[in-house]
Amino acid sequence: MSPADRGQRRTAEPTVFERNAPSPALVEASLAGAQDGCFWLDDVEDSVAYPVLDQAHDADLLVVGGGYTGLWTAVKAKLRNPAARVVLLEAQTVGWAASGRNGGFCDASLTHGEDNGRTRWPDEYDTLERLGQENLESLAKAVDALGIDCELERTGSLDVAVEPHQVAWLEEGGGEVLDTAGVRQHVNSPTYLAGVWHRDSTAMVHPAKLAKELARVAVGLGVEIFENSAAESLEAPGRSGPVLVRTPRGSVRADRVALATNVFPSLLARTRLMTVPVYDYALMTEPLSAAQLDAVGWRNRQGVGDMANQFHYYRLSADNRILFGGYDAVYHYGRKVRSAYEDRPETYRTLAAHLLTTFPQLEGIRFTHRWAGAIDTSTQFCAFHGLAKSGRVAYSAGFTGLGVAATHFAADVMLDRLSGERTPRTELAMVRKKPLPFPPEPAAAVGINLTRWALDRADHRAGERNAWLRALDAAGLGFDS
Repeated sequence: MSPADRGQRRTAEPTVFERNAPSPALVEASLAGAQDGCFWLDDVEDSVAYPVLDQAHDADLLVVGGGYTGLWTAVKAKLRNPAARVVLLEAQTVGWAASGRNGGFCDASLTHGEDNGRTRWPDEYDTLERLGQENLESLAKAVDALGIDCELERTGSLDVAVEPHQVAWLEEGGGEVLDTAGVRQHVNSPTYLAGVWHRDSTAMVHPAKLAKELARVAVGLGVEIFENSAAESLEAPGRSGPVLVRTPRGSVRADRVALATNVFPSLLARTRLMTVPVYDYALMTEPLSAAQLDAVGWRNRQGVGDMANQFHYYRLSADNRILFGGYDAVYHYGRKVRSAYEDRPETYRTLAAHLLTTFPQLEGIRFTHRWAGAIDTSTQFCAFHGLAKSGRVAYSAGFTGLGVAATHFAADVMLDRLSGERTPRTELAMVRKKPLPFPPEPAAAVGINLTRWALDRADHRAGERNAWLRALDAAGLGFDS
């Protein structure tokens, strides 16, 4: 959003994190013992290893991808038809990528927030909002009914303004706006100027436990899971008949295929330009002592996000650690997903400094883990869905960092469409229409990095959007936090 007086050129001003930055020595000390690795994945006591596909298989449904999208699809397929032969292929191990290393914010929004949804689908936004809330309730019920131990908490989320212009954004967004004193009664940060508590639209989960538990449930229902079995090709000759997917050591011939590869290159050429991998970074602190927790408050354990374009998200774990992530989303030339991109010391130092600015009363806190993961970003900033190969192949991807609950919805969309059903989900314009693809390189890198620079510039100019961002807005490609 632009300030009311956008026509007046603003000078760049330091943000609250720059004005109140801790000393470099304090930041370095906080990171000194942090290990490279995802806390969530390290915290799962899961020794289950699934076999490698090393022969030919037949299936009624093949699911490609062992993250949330694929796992929910496999589970739901068996719940719909217990007799169905369902096979799931995972290139590495279940839940190792975004599903095991995200922040654990399970948000009801299917559209990455109201502003994005109303801008892109104004005529059906109210329906999308209702379906999103129903989807979250359905997910919570499934977690309970299936005995999934993922530390689900219905805490809601807290949007906080940390700059004066962000207060107006909160007021425009509806909901009960908490003033400075009110928001600090919930979470005590001197950076907070105002806030809104969304009580029912967000749950918190342990990301890796959700993935591992979904795999356990899937196997219990009769799904065959194969790990370290990357799908290399998809063959679907003609307009009917089975689809053949090959791996390095085996193959699966299936009547229907659900592609849940998200940030990784699609087996369908038509969708390979639909997503780009953007790296997101996170830190996890040691458990807070009783005195530290009392100093911070946070008794209602909400997930928190600030209102900047380059925003932070943070939450408490079950043992009262603080996960602190976001801000520095990074795209690397060539659309590659590489473990080397997770090694970014300057970003971890920035996040550590920003946490210490947010909670100066935690001076002396130590971080135990630092990690990163690739987000599958689409140009509409939320998931897109499609059918291919004469209705034999379905796909969903492009969740753009808000997919924990949306993948549950996507699983139903893919299964509805593969079965030929017309449901309220399949009739949505959001489901039927595709976003614009990203351009090939070098245009993709230029455009994405220019946008990132422009968003940072807006954060330093009271939210004022420059000509580049306004052009993206006009083309329906703008991002507004």
